Amino acid sequence: MQAWLLGKLGSLDNMHLGEAADPVAGRHDVVMEVALAALNPADRYLAQGQYPARPELPHILGRDGVGRIVSVGAEVKTWRVGDQALILRGPVGVERAGTFARLVAVPADSLAKIPHEWSLEQAAGASLVYLTAYQALTQWNDLKPGQVLITGASGGVGVAAVQLAKALGHTVVVLSRSAEKQDQLRAIGADIALSPHDSQWRRKLSEALGQRRVDLAIDNIGGQLFPEIIDTLGMFGRVSVVGRLAGPVPQFNTASLFFRRNKIGGVAVATYSAEESRRVWAHVTNLLSAKNARPLVDSVHPFEQLPAAFARLEAGPMGKVLLRVGAAS
Repeated sequence: MQAWLLGKLGSLDNMHLGEAADPVAGRHDVVMEVALAALNPADRYLAQGQYPARPELPHILGRDGVGRIVSVGAEVKTWRVGDQALILRGPVGVERAGTFARLVAVPADSLAKIPHEWSLEQAAGASLVYLTAYQALTQWNDLKPGQVLITGASGGVGVAAVQLAKALGHTVVVLSRSAEKQDQLRAIGADIALSPHDSQWRRKLSEALGQRRVDLAIDNIGGQLFPEIIDTLGMFGRVSVVGRLAGPVPQFNTASLFFRRNKIGGVAVATYSAEESRRVWAHVTNLLSAKNARPLVDSVHPFEQLPAAFARLEAGPMGKVLLRVGAAS
C-alpha cells in the first residue's frame, strides 16, 4: 500500500511517500481503508523526537481519521466488514502505524460510529481534539460554570474547547491574533475575543469581566504568553496545559501562583482508557448535538500533498487540517 513513511526522527522532512506492507488485523483489530485522516501538532512533535513515544522506524504518522472496515480480527464482534467508523484515541499513529496510509490496523475498542448528522470531513479530525478539550475542561472536579480563557482558540483543540465550554455553561474568552478568526470564534460561542498581540488585552479583559476573573485557562501556546495568562486568574484559578506552540516558558516566577492559590495541570488524553474514551466521546457528542454544534474543518489536502498540509497546520488554521487519503464512500 502507499503510505507516508518517517525514516528517522528529527524532522517532518524525513517523511517520504513510499510503499509499505498491507496491515493484517490482529485478533482484536480491524483493518480500515482510510478515507480521510487529520493532522495534529503531536504528529510533528513525534517526528521531531520531542514526544515520549519511540516507534519502530520507518513509522507512519496519523492519529485519527475515518474510513471503511475491510477486515476484522477473530475476536471482534462489534464491527463488520463494510462498516464506516472513526478512530478514537489509542496507539494508532504513536506506538503503531497511523492513518497517513491507504490502510490502517486499529484496535476495535478504539473505534466509534460516525454521528449520523456529521459529514465524513467533520468526523475525520474530531475525536482527538474533542477528547483533549473535554479533559482540559473537566480535570478539575470541583470547577463550576465560570470564566474560561482559551489561548490558540482557532486551532483544533481551541475550537473544540470553545464549543464544549459553552455547552457546559461557561463564559468563554478566546485569544486569537486574527480579527477575522475572532469573529468566527464569536459565531461558535465565544463571549469575549481578544488579541494576545494587543498589549492592553488583559486590561480589556478585566473591563469586560467586571468583578470577575478567569476561573480556568486552557493554554495551547506556552511561551511568553504564559505568565500573562497566570495574571488573569482569580482565587483558586487553574490552568490546563494542552500545548506549547510558542515553545518553553521563559523566566516563569512561581511566586505568581502563591496568593491566589492557582494550580497548573497537564492534559494527556492518552491517560484515558479505551472505555473512558468511548464514554467521554458519547457525552461530547451529546453536548454538541444539544447545541447544534459541529466540528470545523479548515482545509482538505490531497494525499500526495501531506507536506503542504503540515505547512497549513503550522500557519495557523481555523479548525482541522485534513488529508484525503482515499475515496469517500
